[in-house]
Amino acid sequence: MTVSLRHVVTQAPVIFALGRVALEGLRHPRGPAAARRPEVPGPWIEAELPPRPAALLYDYVRHVGGDPGAYRGVVPAHLFPQWGFPLAARALAGLPYPLTRVMNAGCRIEQFGRLPADEPLHVRARIEAIDDDGRRAIITQRIVTGTARTRDVVVADLRAFVPLGQPEAGKKGRRHGSNGGGAPKPERDKPRPTVPAGARELAFFRVAADAGLDFAKLTGDFNPIHWVPAYARAAGFKSVILHGFATLARAIEALNRARFAGDPFELSTIDARFTRPLLLPARVGVYTSADGGVWVGDAPGGGAYLEGRFTTRGGPAYRPNGERT
Repeated sequence: MTVSLRHVVTQAPVIFALGRVALEGLRHPRGPAAARRPEVPGPWIEAELPPRPAALLYDYVRHVGGDPGAYRGVVPAHLFPQWGFPLAARALAGLPYPLTRVMNAGCRIEQFGRLPADEPLHVRARIEAIDDDGRRAIITQRIVTGTARTRDVVVADLRAFVPLGQPEAGKKGRRHGSNGGGAPKPERDKPRPTVPAGARELAFFRVAADAGLDFAKLTGDFNPIHWVPAYARAAGFKSVILHGFATLARAIEALNRARFAGDPFELSTIDARFTRPLLLPARVGVYTSADGGVWVGDAPGGGAYLEGRFTTRGGPAYRPNGERT
């Protein structure tokens, strides 16, 4: 399925916000101001946004492997970056960090109910915490979404990793942009994340070479590392890489189909870490464990691109045979 270019018109706020983050990073590299740590939590930045277009919601759900019928009249919680990034970018403004080097390290999503598709969205965002040890900073932002009738339906915590040292020669791949979909490069003495040998496969799918461009059309994240091969190679990768949130959305939809009988609102929370860049095109699987673990990777015992944990409304997780734990 090729995503229509008509959705790009809807993405203007996201494109502008991510561009502004890049400009802020160029204007405010880490320097003496870094000693002045901002107070956290920061102030809330709030906005009321129009309902998401129905065609956008339909095409987005299909693109990430979901059933549009399961979301009839409802907005998928994992689409929150599409409306949340502009506010999150405003919250980052003025931070004393090289924002051009920010890497998306993962997120936690909690859904408390259904987000109506035909009502304006009430969104607020703030910086929740900053962990700065001098070598790197981990910035946690919270984005809360609801409507006038259903407040605080989706709460998402974004974790951004910012390397603070000078980039090492020949390791340009560590410098990709604000939503690169990869995690910090692991230290040499740490094992690479893998899918546990005993994990059960839920789904196995192919991701096309143009999946990054299609996801950008649907969410507004046009970081060229996801869809311009020459740019990705210049950044140190063999090919373009998939957005981390695209990987997460596919994992959630695999859970919905295989574990929740198609009900996307059985999922209560999911906390995921983006562990390795997923080069496109790709063939990957979604795997789970009986205690609520979830992975996207090559195979049991093979490398993992995403690892996380989930809980459900009926209990902490599901056993591999579908019975509740």
